[in-house]
Amino acid sequence: MQKKLSLEYLIRQPKIPTKNPPLLLLLHGYGSNEQDLFSFASELPNELLIISARAPQTMGFGSYSWYTIHFDTTNGKFSDIDEAKESREKINVFIDEIIEEYQINTSKVFLLGFSQGTILSYSIALNYPKKIQHVIALSGYINQELLPEKLNPDDYKSLDFFISHGSQDQVIPVEWAQNASPFLDKLGIKNSYQEYMVGHGVAPQNFYDFKKWIEERL
Repeated sequence: MQKKLSLEYLIRQPKIPTKNPPLLLLLHGYGSNEQDLFSFASELPNELLIISARAPQTMGFGSYSWYTIHFDTTNGKFSDIDEAKESREKINVFIDEIIEEYQINTSKVFLLGFSQGTILSYSIALNYPKKIQHVIALSGYINQELLPEKLNPDDYKSLDFFISHGSQDQVIPVEWAQNASPFLDKLGIKNSYQEYMVGHGVAPQNFYDFKKWIEERL
């Protein structure tokens, strides 16, 4: 029986039961839902407790977002930063609930985000680096408005990022994603960056590469 927590979610229990399993938390993109990334779950390492969260804002049937993206003729596309920060805090609380409810191994917490979920994954890791160790950042970018005012490299020694992007992405320009590695390098944060010949999506090779990356860190 799935326990009620502050966000709606899907869960895949570890196929190899352990007392304190590692956690993989999935954060979907704008306009999607918790089913989307959960389709990866059956193919991912058996040791993992996998939880796919549903974003809190309803956009329509089966369609959710972590925060509003405004479209207007003057400013083009821009993100609602207050809502993004609210969602970041909701995810932060949700992680605490998962830790308590499922007795996970707090030294092996993985975040996997896609697009808007990636933007928030960066923000959570850089605001709460004691809570997360590994981030798989798919098709997103670092939004500076969601980072702490002071970034202290000493806080980030345990962080490790797998970053990937489609070279043909029409939604989030690949140049935005390319800024992440130099930014993390300056903070002394371990990271690897890959590009794949796809649009705003995950190529099969991308999946195999991040799966291997996860396996090496379990």
